[in-house]
Amino acid sequence: MGGFKQELELFLIAVSFFTRIPVPLRLEMSPERLNRASRYFGLVGTLVGLVSAAVFYLVQWLLPASIAVLLAMLTSVLLTGGFHEDGLADTADGFGGGWSAEEKLQIMKDSRIGSYGAMALVLALLLKFQLLAELALYSPASAASALVLGHTLSRVMAASIIISQPYVRLGEDSKSKPLAENMHWDELLVLLLCGFVLSLLLTGVGATLVLGLGLWLGRMLAVYLFKRQIGGYTGDTLGAAQQGLELWVYIMLLWLWSQT
Repeated sequence: MGGFKQELELFLIAVSFFTRIPVPLRLEMSPERLNRASRYFGLVGTLVGLVSAAVFYLVQWLLPASIAVLLAMLTSVLLTGGFHEDGLADTADGFGGGWSAEEKLQIMKDSRIGSYGAMALVLALLLKFQLLAELALYSPASAASALVLGHTLSRVMAASIIISQPYVRLGEDSKSKPLAENMHWDELLVLLLCGFVLSLLLTGVGATLVLGLGLWLGRMLAVYLFKRQIGGYTGDTLGAAQQGLELWVYIMLLWLWSQT
């Protein structure tokens, strides 16, 4: 029972860190516990995806599917406080506006959004809306499943970057604190297993293999870009990776389901 309570607390730590959802327990927060909670980052995505999918599925009975998609997207932003979208905007501003790694990190610290961040955010949201609207044309269940998979698998792969790449910062006062400073192999195993089981349940073996290969390639591209730009990752770049990989999941699902 003690083991279950401990794992539940780790999951709730992940929920409280990534979302605005109130948790029922008083939790002891520490860098070490956040590191261990990284195993449940994907399950937080599952939670956000399930709530967003439920909103979509209920609204599409009453209103056009496009409105249901938009409200589902709004739900996910409200649940997370735009945590990952903010990371995407900051990363775009830093990578687009700075010359050296130090300049890029300095720009990413600025809480104001610039032209690069605004363009990245608007285009990402527009693409997400269009992809989900296209998926909804196949069936409401397709769009709902895509929401759950997109939110889960993108967080699994973005969080996996922690185990293989160095965290970089401009200074100790950086606002972009790491999601977790370290990840052990058992955390990574649980993280990947959560994504694999969910994908297997919702898409089957063949599609899971395609999604896994595609996401691994997407992760490699993100790692290459981050290393080239700043020499590693920050909290902001992991948010940007999550947003990019979520879009990539929707693109792959749209291609897969168009083949059937």
